[in-house]
Amino acid sequence: MQITFEQTQGIFHLKNSQMSYVIQLVQNAYPAHVYWGRPIRSGQLAAILQFQERCSFSPNPVPEDRSISFDTLPQEYPAYGTSDFREPAYQVALSNGSTITELIYDKHRIYAGKPALEGLPATYTEHENEAQTLELELVDALIGLRVILSYTIFDQHAALTRSVRFVNEGTADLKLLRALSMSIDYSHSEFDLLQLSGSWVRERHIERRALAPGKITVESRRGSSSHQHNPFIALLAKEAGEDHGDVYGFSLVYSGNFAAHAEVEPYGNTRVSMGINPFDFSWLLEPGQAFQTPEAVMVYSSSGLGEMSRSYHKLYRTRLCRGEFRDRTRPVLVNNWEATYFQFNADKIESIAKAGKDLGIELFVLDDGWFGKRDSDNSSLGDWFVDKAKLPNGLEDLVARVNGMGLQFGLWFEPEMVSPNSELYRQHPDWCLHVPNRRRTEGRQQLILDFSREDVCEAILGMIRNILSSSPITYVKWDMNRNMTEIGSAALPPERQRETAHRYILGLYRVLESLTKEFPHILFESCSGGGGRFDPGMLYYMPQTWTSDNTDAVSRLKIQYGTSIVYPVSSMGAHVSAVPNHQVHRETSLKMRGDVAMSGNFGYELDLTRFTDEEKEIVKQQIANYKEIRPLVQFGDLYRLLSPFEGNETAWMIVSEDKKQALVGYFRVLAEPNAPLKTLRLKGLNPDFDYRIAGNEAEYPGDHLLYAGLPVNDLRGDFQSKIWVLQASSQ
Repeated sequence: MQITFEQTQGIFHLKNSQMSYVIQLVQNAYPAHVYWGRPIRSGQLAAILQFQERCSFSPNPVPEDRSISFDTLPQEYPAYGTSDFREPAYQVALSNGSTITELIYDKHRIYAGKPALEGLPATYTEHENEAQTLELELVDALIGLRVILSYTIFDQHAALTRSVRFVNEGTADLKLLRALSMSIDYSHSEFDLLQLSGSWVRERHIERRALAPGKITVESRRGSSSHQHNPFIALLAKEAGEDHGDVYGFSLVYSGNFAAHAEVEPYGNTRVSMGINPFDFSWLLEPGQAFQTPEAVMVYSSSGLGEMSRSYHKLYRTRLCRGEFRDRTRPVLVNNWEATYFQFNADKIESIAKAGKDLGIELFVLDDGWFGKRDSDNSSLGDWFVDKAKLPNGLEDLVARVNGMGLQFGLWFEPEMVSPNSELYRQHPDWCLHVPNRRRTEGRQQLILDFSREDVCEAILGMIRNILSSSPITYVKWDMNRNMTEIGSAALPPERQRETAHRYILGLYRVLESLTKEFPHILFESCSGGGGRFDPGMLYYMPQTWTSDNTDAVSRLKIQYGTSIVYPVSSMGAHVSAVPNHQVHRETSLKMRGDVAMSGNFGYELDLTRFTDEEKEIVKQQIANYKEIRPLVQFGDLYRLLSPFEGNETAWMIVSEDKKQALVGYFRVLAEPNAPLKTLRLKGLNPDFDYRIAGNEAEYPGDHLLYAGLPVNDLRGDFQSKIWVLQASSQ
């Protein structure tokens, strides 16, 4: 890993064993993008960029060199209005009403390590020799605007991170209208774009389409990263697939409104940019103030989507997630939500916990309904005190009962919300997001607290601290069940109202930073109606996310497969629920439900007291099996074998880092009459090892499993699954 600067040609070369990234200072003033891809030597990097005069409709900002036009120059951080007509990376409004700025290279700095981003989550290093950072400082001297482009390249990851800091060094106010985290120009458009999209209970489905002239935008305007679109896109070479071809991934470490653009211009070049969504955004930058953008994580793979995913998985698992649980296996849990919904008491909860203990479960999680007067979703959010009608002896008594069985205790919260029917709202009706004299649109009969306000954040922090300090709670499920409407803050002046959504996210991050530091022994799981805020920003504070409110095993094949494009298995909450399923009303076997959920942080979400004796034995075995393979599942390398988006079958496998252990999962949705014999070719194994399959004394050479395959037989009927656990013989 190294970053070099060749001064005579103005070339910056960021390089590690997996990739090179090259920037050139054109006219010693304008940072231009030269190359990103496989590692290359430094020899003739200055010869890569091509310059040619175009027509008069591509104006020339440098009169003495008509081959230069910003309209055709591949740039690192472009502006609009000074001859570039493509998607800009930033835009600033001046006090005179104009939006014309021009950034010129001033200086740079190269140093070991990676700086933290003020107030924002980001990837990190534990030792400064793990990464190097380049800071390019650009200046608009006329208005006193300094823009610092930050690039960090990791030593052991095929990843480059980018972010931007704006500093007002002038004497007048500036207003940021757009402040994206990165922009990059490619010299062609022979790409497909892949995105992860869907809706509530149908999150992160894979969509792939060809680029064409014009612009594709993937975005959220909902105040969160959203169920609808994940803050990620990838460009794939036309021939690229799971295991071959060039793939370029772009992932934003942010939990609010985002936008990712891919624009093909008239000469066939492609511009990709990503950052905070400019829609309904602005930021007043007073003299002496600075604004920091979120971080974009860019991963390059020369061997297809699978390698790109594994790069993201390892980086996010080890250098984005933090805290005690980053490297610890997660407990097998039972959650009472689909078992009881709001209708429970202490004895019912105790009975479910007792049944769970007998089956081998390690953690009981009490979900919604334990606080205020919460008998349905129409009241009490914000009233974070125990409902004595359900728990007459308090939370402490219930926790003691559960702990007395040898189980840990977890608790559900939705701290960002408030019910109009609550004591908190009656006392502080101005604490929610709202616009004066406009209606307050409700979602799920609730409003959103204004986390852009420090007083609101401190009040909620106090309530949560009191609960978490009252009993030995070891797990928190942090939910958020609606998106933003009427986005305004009673605490901000008119000129800053369009800062509210971003300030909300900054406030949320401050709250999460405080709580996770104060309660390091608590495993926090993020949730937003399931996967509505499954993003890298939340993983920085909470190492796992409830993947989807849809617990149907068949639906989860696509949801978990799509999620794995970016996010590691250790980040996915996956539970066995009752049938008929509560979301899609499908009936699947307890075996298939368990096999699907085992490819994640395993648990149950149903009434365990209703199991038959036969079901109890199945569940006992599932839990025992999962505990045996848990380190492999949560910290191994994922290989996708068959895609549910391409057929009736799904298969994936998880391989230990030393290649000595593997879990293989195969899932078939519908039976086929007189179907051909099936063989599953495995991936990621050592071809020189011999492997024994659990329950089968025969040994299988690794190269046979990789190139000839593993037979898949004896499956009858719809909704079938099979799990193999492989162990290498002594080597």
